[in-house]
Amino acid sequence: MSGTVRYLYGVVPALPELSDDVADLRGVDDAPVRVVAGGEVAAVVSDVPSDDFDEEALAAHLEHLDWLEAVARAHHGVVDAVAARTAVLPLRLATIYRDDAGVRAMLTAGRQEFAPRLARLAGHVEWGVKVFFVPPAADPSAGAVPGDGPAEGGAPPDPELSPGRAYLRTRRHERHARDSAYGTAMAAAERIHEAALSCAVEHTRHRVQQGPLAQGPFENIANDAYLVPADGSDAFRAAVAEAAAGTGVVHAEVTGPWAPYSFAAAEPADPAGTADGAGGTGREATAG
Repeated sequence: MSGTVRYLYGVVPALPELSDDVADLRGVDDAPVRVVAGGEVAAVVSDVPSDDFDEEALAAHLEHLDWLEAVARAHHGVVDAVAARTAVLPLRLATIYRDDAGVRAMLTAGRQEFAPRLARLAGHVEWGVKVFFVPPAADPSAGAVPGDGPAEGGAPPDPELSPGRAYLRTRRHERHARDSAYGTAMAAAERIHEAALSCAVEHTRHRVQQGPLAQGPFENIANDAYLVPADGSDAFRAAVAEAAAGTGVVHAEVTGPWAPYSFAAAEPADPAGTADGAGGTGREATAG
């Protein structure tokens, strides 16, 4: 029979009632969730088969997207459920320790760092705001070629222009219109950010989504996360919606509320501090 190792989801305050609160949760590999306490802080863990989660097995599993997606979904499900009950510092996927003693040693070593972070996040949630540039539609009247009739609502074609010159004029016109709209969109994204920040206590700027991460037809020009008091969520969404309304060249996508994944790392230097990427705590795919 395979032994087990400890899969960690997050660090939480060591509340007596938390063990009962998580007793019905199932996590990675459908394993029951429990709490390992270490003084004033605790870890939310599951016992998972060591054959599947030792260093060599993990390296192989992480190459398979279906396995990774299932683990990520279970991991985030537990973190979100715990976050609904108390403050939590989410840990990275596949943070593994050999046994409870290793988990407690980690908690003891990090207690002075974990406790103030948990106090900072208590009563707050994370909201995400992505802003997309919506380019203007091409003007069918720009650069009409000889022989064409006047475009509906546009000027008649210029008989002095050859088809080639008309095409080049059209391209210049489209480029100018897009550049102008892009500048307007970036200004709108900054207004949306200022509106969101007015309702938040911290903010993290993530890299914009490109390549395989980009979804949809429009360009992502801002991808930010905001730490918001839980009772201020309605005001936050309203402020973002108002700032994004009527621009015509941007679309704002608001997601949340989430556990504060982007704010689990070190405390920022100032309330509006920024950092690239989502923060995490603990050791990824390691044995403690």
